[in-house]
Amino acid sequence: MILPNHLAAAGTPYRRAPFTAAQVVDVMVAVLMLITVVSMFAVSSAMLTNWKIHYLTNGGGFYEKLHPATYAVFLASFLLLIRNTDPIGEINRTLSQSRLVLTYLFCWLCLLVQMFVLARPFTIIIDTFLLPVILCLVIWRLSGQHRRWLVWAIHATILLNVVLGYYEYFSGHRLIPLTLGSVLVLGEWRASAFLGHPLTASGVIAAYVLALVLRPALCPRIAIRVPLITVSLGSLMAFGGRTALMTVLAILSCLALVEAFKLFRGKRTSLLMAIVTLCMVFVAAGLIFAALNLGIFDKMLLRFSSDKGSTLARYATFSLLSHFDWHELILGPSPVRVNALQSQLGLNYGIENFWVASIVQFGLVHTALLTIGLVCFFIEILKRSSLAAWAIVLLILMIAASSVSFSSKNIQLAQFIVLITLLLPTPPQRAPKEPRPLPHARHRATAA
Repeated sequence: MILPNHLAAAGTPYRRAPFTAAQVVDVMVAVLMLITVVSMFAVSSAMLTNWKIHYLTNGGGFYEKLHPATYAVFLASFLLLIRNTDPIGEINRTLSQSRLVLTYLFCWLCLLVQMFVLARPFTIIIDTFLLPVILCLVIWRLSGQHRRWLVWAIHATILLNVVLGYYEYFSGHRLIPLTLGSVLVLGEWRASAFLGHPLTASGVIAAYVLALVLRPALCPRIAIRVPLITVSLGSLMAFGGRTALMTVLAILSCLALVEAFKLFRGKRTSLLMAIVTLCMVFVAAGLIFAALNLGIFDKMLLRFSSDKGSTLARYATFSLLSHFDWHELILGPSPVRVNALQSQLGLNYGIENFWVASIVQFGLVHTALLTIGLVCFFIEILKRSSLAAWAIVLLILMIAASSVSFSSKNIQLAQFIVLITLLLPTPPQRAPKEPRPLPHARHRATAA
């Protein structure tokens, strides 16, 4: 508040203007989103099961079937709707700026109708498919300062999971028991930290590594960014996700080849950078050979030679469809028959392909609708993200094609969406600089 001159001269104390209702709502929304991000990367389904909350297990009330992040983000979206006392206008403004989201919501609504008609549990499509789009709509409405809060929360929670992953791997002690629904999994060496499952942890950490590599602005100081990337990349060996590890290594190799090709074509680089890069390559090679010699990652390497039937399970996944007729495939088979066939084919831990699992659960028609909706949703996200987001989209496709991923009730898709929207937004456009006047023009102006 600006005081008049006569009050300022009289020594009247300065009073800050009171917060408006809209500013209070904005802070409340930012705090709720902070809770959302922290709970997404620190509160897993296994943790909820360990706390006797019936999130994946049978029994319990309806309120136990939704993740805490879902409650927080829905409350934040409600506050945004009533922020200007015009919820209908707010919905219109939000969706008019992201029209492809309407297609996704229509496909999701068709899936919801099917759930009600067939009397099947519908909370799976809330956490798995509705939570990501609500997250995007809320994040896109946040200010730059509030988004920075969420970025710092992502860094803190993911690094915490990386540290815990190393601890679980080397100590053999798991902080949260690994469960698949109500089944307790014993004898699993792969770490899971607070992310609940080794494959979920591998996917999240892999996306984080790609974000750090492809967007240096996340950590401008190279002396911090390089160790951060190295430690996070090494933790993928502790979490044991082969698909995530190989996808990240393939993308990084392609980037290295592109940079080498540019150098051969005459790209300029400083001598100091060349020396530092060569030193880092030799140090990395030495550390890798030392780790292999000490047998630190022997368990992970054995996963490539003896995968405990994981490859056979993927073959059985595709043979599962041959046991259904066309009527069942189009509208979705009976869940009882599906469970019986899964037990018969050794797929007790799930169908390790998103599209096959969706056909088995929802039918071919709704799987096609859901795929179209997801394509439209990701197009809307990529329009608002940097080109580096394509690498994470590739990672998502690889994970969806090789694991249970989004075909079961989880928040893994929402985790990837948060990483893309917050860590890889579209870079701000710089205002064009005004051209400097030529020296002879300035000389003439001075002479005049």
